[in-house]
Amino acid sequence: MENTDFLLRLDGITKRFPGVLALDDVHLEVRRGEVHGLIGENGAGKSTLIKILTGFHCPDKGQFLYNGQQIEHMTPHRAMELGIACIYQELNLIPEMSVMENVYLGRELYTAKALSLLDRKQMLEQTDTLFRDIDPDINPKTKVGLLGIGQQQMVEIARAVHAGARLIIMDEPTASLGKNESEKLFQIIARLKKNNVTVIFISHRLEEVKRICDSITVLRDGKVVGSSISVKVTIDDIIKLMVGRDIKQKYPKITVPVGDEMLSVEGLSRSGVLHDISFRVHAGEILGFSGLVGAGRTEMARAITGADRADSGTILIHGKKVHIRNPRDSIRSGIAFLTEDRKGQGLVLIQSIEFNVTLPNLHRYVKTGFLRLKNMSSDVTKLVKDLNLHSTGIKALARQLSGGNQQKVVIAKWLLSEADIFIFDEPTRGIDVGAKVEVYNLINQLVSKGAAVIMISSEMDECMGMSDRILVMHEGRITGEFSRNAFSQEKIMYATSGIKESAV
Repeated sequence: MENTDFLLRLDGITKRFPGVLALDDVHLEVRRGEVHGLIGENGAGKSTLIKILTGFHCPDKGQFLYNGQQIEHMTPHRAMELGIACIYQELNLIPEMSVMENVYLGRELYTAKALSLLDRKQMLEQTDTLFRDIDPDINPKTKVGLLGIGQQQMVEIARAVHAGARLIIMDEPTASLGKNESEKLFQIIARLKKNNVTVIFISHRLEEVKRICDSITVLRDGKVVGSSISVKVTIDDIIKLMVGRDIKQKYPKITVPVGDEMLSVEGLSRSGVLHDISFRVHAGEILGFSGLVGAGRTEMARAITGADRADSGTILIHGKKVHIRNPRDSIRSGIAFLTEDRKGQGLVLIQSIEFNVTLPNLHRYVKTGFLRLKNMSSDVTKLVKDLNLHSTGIKALARQLSGGNQQKVVIAKWLLSEADIFIFDEPTRGIDVGAKVEVYNLINQLVSKGAAVIMISSEMDECMGMSDRILVMHEGRITGEFSRNAFSQEKIMYATSGIKESAV
């Protein structure tokens, strides 16, 4: 007899793709009304499992039971009918439509359906009622594109709840959120749980998983390698299961003698965004930038590299004043900018690894008007090997790679350049713990060879773990500066709140 405590039960689920065993005899049990953590390194099989649950892939073999019913042929439409919804890291909303229109998309109410007359009044009233519980600050009439990422995520959740979802899968829901937005999300998840809605929570932020999940399943190489009640396992236990080895140091910081000044920024300002930003970074130094989402850190990096025009300010590289009007000038000046949005701004997803890596470096391979293709392939192949980038080869498309491997492609692109100043904006966003350590080691290699690194991170532990110095920003201003021997979460949070304090 089927145990009615379980909303979802998978038994022996296996899925193969050409040359890849994505899921291997997976067993998963999710209880009604629980928050179930699903974790694993990039490439562990999480995305494939999500697509099976939502009907985009069919398993090759295995049993799929949902709400006591055996599912033979799941489709996206049937998943919706059964109350299974997924909120992806890349949100699936229409920016030009209002909140109400997004919530009711495909389920519109009509005063006269034959005449296609929408009952906008009733839809607005019901949407307003819906958001009283989820986020009262969201106006149903507001265009979704005008909302922040955190509020857009609330719209996705509202849409799922409105559609009657009983199982909501959240894929890296806090990857783009600040601390306050994440806390609001956790409150919403707690309310969903009280209403007996089941949540599968996927995140690389293990502290969050441990905190809010009732139980945890760990995937590695397409297999379930551990499943436990959350309170019974430590974060170290989870990491060992995920990577199949001990990670001695979560942040493998190395000490490098600080050299000459590489980059100096004086009085960088942009109306309403940046206010008198001034700092220096030296060879062999990792300068961390901390602050809440919206503090102006990314805008600062974009102004330095010419992606956005600054109103005033001076930039010196190796002591010489430079005029950076666009990203091309930045590259020529020896600055590499690894953007936070690697998919939208860092990669051409429909092109190969080789294309992406060599794109800003083609001048190196031109001889008498012809590209030296063999040299290009040889250099990219070596970089792929050195970075331990997992792929089917340098011709593999960037969109086919996991998040961690996509980040390695972006890093490879700049390693091939002649840059000696590297700006990393959220370098480990959305990648697993093993890939994070590999990225940290790459940063270590850069500073050990005399490069200067600026690391923008919303994860305070990461900033403290890898930086030699930390600058804190709040509302476009630098409000704190701390040397490594003066780091503390309390001091940094104090500066994050907008109260300037210096403890160099």
